[in-house]
Amino acid sequence: MITKYKSRNRRQPMVVSKTDAGLSHKCFDAPGVKISGFAPSENKLKVIVLGGLEEVGRNMTVFEYDKEIIIVDMGLQFPEEDMPGIDYIIPNVDYLDDKKDWIKGVIITHGHYDHIGGIPHLMGRLGNPNMFMGKLTAGIVRKRVEEFGKCPKLNIQEINEDSKLQLGKFFRVEALRVNHSIPDCFAIIIHTPVGTIIHSGDFKIDYSPVNDKPADLNWVAQIGGAGVLLLLSDSTDATHVGYQISESSIGDEMGKIFEKLEGRIIIGTFASQLSRVQKLFDLAEKFGRRINLQGRSMNDNVDIAHQIGYLKFNPRIIVEDHELSRLPDNKIIIIGTGAQGESSAFLTRVVNNEHRSINLKTGDTVIFSSSVIPGNERSIQTLMDSMVRQGAKVINYEMMDVHAGGHAKQEDLKLMMRLIKPEYFMPIEGNHYMLRAHAELAEQVGIAKNKILVADNGQIIEFYKAANGEVSGNLTKDKVLTDYVMVDGLGVGDVSNIVLRDRRVMAEDGMIVIIATIDAKTGNTIGNPDIISRGFVYMKENKELIQKTRMKVKRIVKDHNPRTPADNDYVKNKIRNDVGQFLFSQTKRRPMVLPVVIKV
Repeated sequence: MITKYKSRNRRQPMVVSKTDAGLSHKCFDAPGVKISGFAPSENKLKVIVLGGLEEVGRNMTVFEYDKEIIIVDMGLQFPEEDMPGIDYIIPNVDYLDDKKDWIKGVIITHGHYDHIGGIPHLMGRLGNPNMFMGKLTAGIVRKRVEEFGKCPKLNIQEINEDSKLQLGKFFRVEALRVNHSIPDCFAIIIHTPVGTIIHSGDFKIDYSPVNDKPADLNWVAQIGGAGVLLLLSDSTDATHVGYQISESSIGDEMGKIFEKLEGRIIIGTFASQLSRVQKLFDLAEKFGRRINLQGRSMNDNVDIAHQIGYLKFNPRIIVEDHELSRLPDNKIIIIGTGAQGESSAFLTRVVNNEHRSINLKTGDTVIFSSSVIPGNERSIQTLMDSMVRQGAKVINYEMMDVHAGGHAKQEDLKLMMRLIKPEYFMPIEGNHYMLRAHAELAEQVGIAKNKILVADNGQIIEFYKAANGEVSGNLTKDKVLTDYVMVDGLGVGDVSNIVLRDRRVMAEDGMIVIIATIDAKTGNTIGNPDIISRGFVYMKENKELIQKTRMKVKRIVKDHNPRTPADNDYVKNKIRNDVGQFLFSQTKRRPMVLPVVIKV
């Protein structure tokens, strides 16, 4: 059920005591009120984060009370360097398999893939519950699930800052508009029988956002004044001091750069940085340039945001690839993906001369309008080196303010905590060191150390309301399963840690296949074993080693008990172990040894 507030006096919620149990449910019409009109219950509120407490990404949080569940976000995590071949990782929802009927709704805070990427894989498995999200987020989600034939038709209802939701009997939800690097971002206010919980989503404090309303900090303070039991808050930039830069200031800095440039301007950024894209459209109009968009995700996001009015530009400013050659260089801006050095993205294809219509040339200026995601440093450096070698000039965020992060830094995080004044605090959305840094900030603003909950993925947090109205929280030692579910092509969850281990072995030391043909009666080899090497040694240049390996295999087969037929498994294991040790003694490398035994 979704309704909208009609009261003009929306910014004046009724203030009630934490122990007042006599409120009518109608008091929920005053946003920010801590609802305590629920019937007493022995049930505990459980908060379980299935992803986002040990990594940046895979965000998904479960709130459970008396056989009712609501879920906030359902994201993906991009693979780490030691996960060859993996497309991305999604949350493990085994805990919810026998609780599908309990799920009363899924709320999505915003449209970034680390918050929506798991939706097409998980919604069918969870019984396709109702989903609630902002208008732009809904457009991006609908576009994404088109690619997944097994995803059911989603039941999406669009919300805004005036919407309220009744989800089941025990959860009443409001959306609080916050700012990020994409419009339609919300913090989620959840009223429960034990108290009010706020899930911040991704946010930053931006007093002059682009094409978006600034967060109403007065309203945030009133919510805090009405009483908040628990704040779960974004920790992504908790290790960075100071305040986050406003998106508007980035546009101003970009404008100063554009004034000095005569050649083509090529800009690499995230497809989801729609506020940045809006500033670039504004600058293109100001400086008489036209824009060429590169990358399917970039084109899709711009098209969705323009259709619903979040991006404002004249469509005639966009130029297609085949028209680029007709325009002078000082009339072109190219915006594309690949600022993280991704192998298949636009910028990498341009540098490698693999793009069908764009090549770098002297006079081009390439602007990396994004920060470096940890782990991508070498790829980005290599990319920039190649660009400079081809005659382009490179500008990145370390040289000029051409990127503003989407996450609150330390002073912004402390401001939010001071406004909300939660009794309990839980840092979320970051690696463990980020969570710890955020926890230290919470101590600095006066939150009691024993009420700061730094959890791991899957660790169950419980809140219990006693008969006298007092609420206690507990970070239990109980955990639900949250191991990686890896998506590889069309496979979901069929790549295990064992498969990854094998891939890492092959990536590091290669593999060698040994094909031995054995006489079924005598157990002796017929001819010399065949050997295939991939990623281990080049066979033509290592004939002596290959020959020694063949002789080793023949001896292994010959040394079996002559009174018994050669057992396939025994021979295979013997070849695998003995040849592996032999090759290590000769090369100090451990290739994967794959024996094939053929009896004739």
